[in-house]
Amino acid sequence: MGCSFSGLNALYDTVGAAADIWVNDHRFRVLRRLGDAGPAGSSVFLVKEVVAATDGTAGAGPGAVGIAKKKGVDPSHISADGTYALKKVLIQSDQHLELVRQEIKVSSQFSHPNLLPLLENAIIAVKGVQDGSQNHEAYLLFPVHLDGTLQDVTKAMQEKKEHFPTITILQIFRQLCAGLKHMHSFEPPYAHNGVKPDNVLITQRKEQHLAILMDFESARPARRAIRSQAEALQLQEWASEHCSELYRAPELWECPSHADIDERTDVWSLGCTLYAMMYGKSPFEYELDEAAGESLVTVIKSAQVKWSTETGSSYPDSLRQFITWMLQPHPAVRPHIDDVIIHVDKLIAKYST
Repeated sequence: MGCSFSGLNALYDTVGAAADIWVNDHRFRVLRRLGDAGPAGSSVFLVKEVVAATDGTAGAGPGAVGIAKKKGVDPSHISADGTYALKKVLIQSDQHLELVRQEIKVSSQFSHPNLLPLLENAIIAVKGVQDGSQNHEAYLLFPVHLDGTLQDVTKAMQEKKEHFPTITILQIFRQLCAGLKHMHSFEPPYAHNGVKPDNVLITQRKEQHLAILMDFESARPARRAIRSQAEALQLQEWASEHCSELYRAPELWECPSHADIDERTDVWSLGCTLYAMMYGKSPFEYELDEAAGESLVTVIKSAQVKWSTETGSSYPDSLRQFITWMLQPHPAVRPHIDDVIIHVDKLIAKYST
């Protein structure tokens, strides 16, 4: 997995006024902090690769050595100016350590233009400052996308009373489907388990926005045979910790004691995400706002989608029917990702003219 437990592999130095971080054999200069990342104390930084110049001195920017020369890295993921996103994760338990190792293992298997690639990683052991106990830190390197997430973009547009055109929504959604198809095509298939606007990076372009699905912390083999009440409760408990409640499929809320769970949990989340692109929130968040005193699980199990009547957010009935089709409460009749792709391609052809 490329992980190392040597404390030399991710070391802060002071070079002038800038902090440098070593991740295995690669050196990066921290430019600024971009934001939080999951657990308390974990952060994402904008960094710039520092590579050796031809005379042996260090120079900031991509060059003949470094990430660009790492085996297996797609050239399209190499930054033109040497900047990347570096996620630093503070690990304070064996359980969390195992989760991070699992994320690295799963992320390293995927290679697709619409899935955020893990370019480099390292896990190091560090001593606790006060009690001398041994904890760990993980460093995960990704391509950087500074335009923000789909949630950020949608919120900013709403504040300006703007909405995505139908064709733009479909083009972004089609890319998410392509990324998920890659995951669902593995044997056994993987489910992302965290599809939502916060986990979609958007790079805004004139012709067509680029959409990239990220955060594989909850990704797992999709198919689970549940054959007892204990197994059902275990799955529900896992989902409550790892799957966003507003985008979580009904079978992960109340799982029968005899059930076959599969990758169509992601299709439910896709339907919620498409709704959020149109109206700025999950359909069940919108319904909760409208319903008096109903619980979230009751609203989700009913799968009675209500539609915003806000001026300026009018979308064709075909999109609403598409969402309703994906939000089938019974997973056995919910479409697979290949079916969703066939349908979205027809809608793109319809609304491109």
